[in-house]
Amino acid sequence: MVVFDKPKSLADVPLHYCPGCTHGIIHRLVAEAIDELGIEGRTIGVAPVGCSVLAYNYFNCDMVEAAHGRAPAVATGLKRSDPDKHIVFTYQGDGDLASIGMAETVHSAARNENITIIFVNNAIYGMTGGQMAPTSLPGQVTQTSPYGRDTSHCGFPVKVSEMLSQLDGAGYIERVAVNNVKNVRNAKKAIKKAFQNQLEGKGFSLVEVISTCPTNWGMTPVDALKWVDEKMIPYYPLGVYKDRDAESKEEA
Repeated sequence: MVVFDKPKSLADVPLHYCPGCTHGIIHRLVAEAIDELGIEGRTIGVAPVGCSVLAYNYFNCDMVEAAHGRAPAVATGLKRSDPDKHIVFTYQGDGDLASIGMAETVHSAARNENITIIFVNNAIYGMTGGQMAPTSLPGQVTQTSPYGRDTSHCGFPVKVSEMLSQLDGAGYIERVAVNNVKNVRNAKKAIKKAFQNQLEGKGFSLVEVISTCPTNWGMTPVDALKWVDEKMIPYYPLGVYKDRDAESKEEA
């Protein structure tokens, strides 16, 4: 009996990610959603700069590389070029999406572009060496905040899901995590829903995934998973922040 089969949309190659990094789990969930919806031949992924810069090696669908932070803008162009045919998703980290790419993110949501964004939040710049990111927690030690993030000097972390949920254009915003089995299952449901919403023309969907970065956090993989539970989730609560479709059904 087959207990688990690798998703067809996921390439059978080794990942370049550090030991304990949960990018691999998120890749699998995205690939499973693509497989289950039968959209591999129609799907185009957009990978910008960051740890996900080599994502084109891992998905068996068409992939486009974007400049740092510009993935939503590239995705917008791809989707609008043939909106009935293309299913477009971006795969972005917090340094990319919430910093240099914040304008593209906000305005894509405000326009209700019919795209899917997978936003991986590990509260640090991963690829470039562990600098403080827009989502780094208050007091968090990073390469550029060796004494911890000082909110009086650096400001507070950006809570992307909460912010985007206030935009009238955004259709579906949910924050999930992949640090235990229950959360992984919920993350899978959210990612699949985000793709399904695009198929049904329901507009902008973003799934924020709380992830780990053991290397730049200076932790073992096990301790990093605990840190997600003890530090990240309390500051970034999981849940649905906006679901216009569900809200419409309730009003009806």
